[in-house]
Amino acid sequence: MPFLTICLLALALAMDAFAVSITTGVQLRTVTLGHTLRMGGTFGGFQFLMPVLGWLAGVRALQYIEGYDHWLAFALLIFVGGKMIWEAVQSQPEDDAEACNTAPERGDPTKGGSLLLLGIATSLDALAVGLSLALLKVDVWIPALIIGAVCFALSAIGLQLGRLVCKMPGLGNLGEKANILGGIVLLAIGLKILYEHNVFS
Repeated sequence: MPFLTICLLALALAMDAFAVSITTGVQLRTVTLGHTLRMGGTFGGFQFLMPVLGWLAGVRALQYIEGYDHWLAFALLIFVGGKMIWEAVQSQPEDDAEACNTAPERGDPTKGGSLLLLGIATSLDALAVGLSLALLKVDVWIPALIIGAVCFALSAIGLQLGRLVCKMPGLGNLGEKANILGGIVLLAIGLKILYEHNVFS
């Protein structure tokens, strides 16, 4: 798989974590290095782990589905991308003023079991992508490392953007816009897979 495609895939998969990080930054108001390392490390770690698990499962099943593996990879990417777009379109737009006037929630969203649950929830899509990589006979380790690193970086950026929401109105729905873009990228990669297997010729 070309390096550019892997990078686009990583960006698309990181959009959920990016959106959650923006929301967390709004709640925290003040973002420290500890917040960034905990949230970025958790999200990035799960984004690295999930493709590996999906790839391992796909490698075991590959002998049974080799004849139509590219169609399954396409279907998985279309499902994940479509789901991202649908959820972003259906979500209620953020009200910047309301978010800024609400007192910060008690507790730290970057600590405890809630952070682990968020890490799992935002990385489940990467499990399906890992399965797709196995179907395409792509080694998972370099893509998984890039996916994890990009997710870490975007989580850190999202926290800082969330902190700035109250100072820069209009950033509230940035997460939804990012998810739509990520979904479109996954749809495009799915179509590219079919093109590379001469489906359209």
